[in-house]
Amino acid sequence: MSKDFSVPKLRFPEFNSKWEKKKIGDIAEKVNSGKTPLGGESVYVENGVLFIRSQNVLDNKLSFENSTYITEATNNTMKNSVVIANDILLNITGASLGRSCVVPKDFNIGNVNQHVCIIRLDKKNDPAFVQPIFASVKGQNIFTSLQTGSGREGLNFQSIRGISLHFPALPEQTKIANFLTSVDKKLQILKQKKTLLEQYKKGVMQQIFSQQIRFKDDNKNDFPVWEEKMLGEVFYSEKGKGISKNKIDANGKFDCVLYGELYTKYKEVIFDIVSKTNENDGIKSKIGDLLIPSSTTTTGIDLANVTALNKADVLLGGDITVLRSNENINNIFYAYYLSNHKKEEIASYAQGSTIVHLYYSHIKEMNIQIPCHEEQTKIANFLSSIDDKINHCQSQIEKTEIWKKGLLQQMFV
Repeated sequence: MSKDFSVPKLRFPEFNSKWEKKKIGDIAEKVNSGKTPLGGESVYVENGVLFIRSQNVLDNKLSFENSTYITEATNNTMKNSVVIANDILLNITGASLGRSCVVPKDFNIGNVNQHVCIIRLDKKNDPAFVQPIFASVKGQNIFTSLQTGSGREGLNFQSIRGISLHFPALPEQTKIANFLTSVDKKLQILKQKKTLLEQYKKGVMQQIFSQQIRFKDDNKNDFPVWEEKMLGEVFYSEKGKGISKNKIDANGKFDCVLYGELYTKYKEVIFDIVSKTNENDGIKSKIGDLLIPSSTTTTGIDLANVTALNKADVLLGGDITVLRSNENINNIFYAYYLSNHKKEEIASYAQGSTIVHLYYSHIKEMNIQIPCHEEQTKIANFLSSIDDKINHCQSQIEKTEIWKKGLLQQMFV
């Protein structure tokens, strides 16, 4: 039988030999998972041999957060599922099926449970070349096609061993792997930068809203002492009108906001409206509005999201409480203030069990602080500038991930 050869669309110029099609089972020294230790969770200890579960296998990364450990003695009873450096770990069951990573080169020793498969390649193949194929659209489609069981969940070892991929010689594998690793490091740096900015934002808001940090006016003078009023003395409320899902149209003429988007799509400030409709009947926004979702099937904390909208004539969906004021207020300041400093208190006013509700009547007597308008604006501008940096990081992350996805489609056969 003749061998199956091919070449990728994109490759490094120093390589020109064809890629050979091989099965994972032909190049792997090990393909198997672990098991639950005898005694179950009762054998877990605070320190010992790392026991890897599916939640530790993230996309392209082995996570050590919320780690579980077993004793050396327990590990010795599970020698067939010992994990070492350069193993590929693949989740084979449940919602995380298809997630994979390469065990770091400086890793010492670990073990896995029955939901994680170890794929240990021979020395002629680079795991850091194979794992990105698993993570690509091609790899995920392969895993979807191989799922077994009535619920189409789970991969078995026979099907994993039977996966066929095209392989170049080891030097080209390593060149590709090193390049993709550098891309992943760039992504990791961007994600870390975003996380640090988010942590900084959270910390500085705590200090601003507790008045440990105070801004000064343009003449370097102190602003007046913050007043305190009930929310209902500053804001009155309107109620959005229902927009059914079948009325949402990506090519619609009019912008609209749905209540669920206030805790899934938006944070404190709406920069870009994501939904459109051809409906034009209902409550429309005014510049300066604050929007609060009125119901959820989860918990009150999801309702304690207050979002500033500074675009007029946006259709506001049902189950949205609209806060408006006749006073001179900066709604962006109050979006940050209410969504963060008053979050827990707002959540405590929510009512219901199966469906949780939060209405204006529940929070109108809540005490809120009132800085002068100039200080409100300075605080809003400062926090918005941090959000601009966070959003820029997120945009860079998304562009890099799209670029990487395109590379994977062209660099592998």
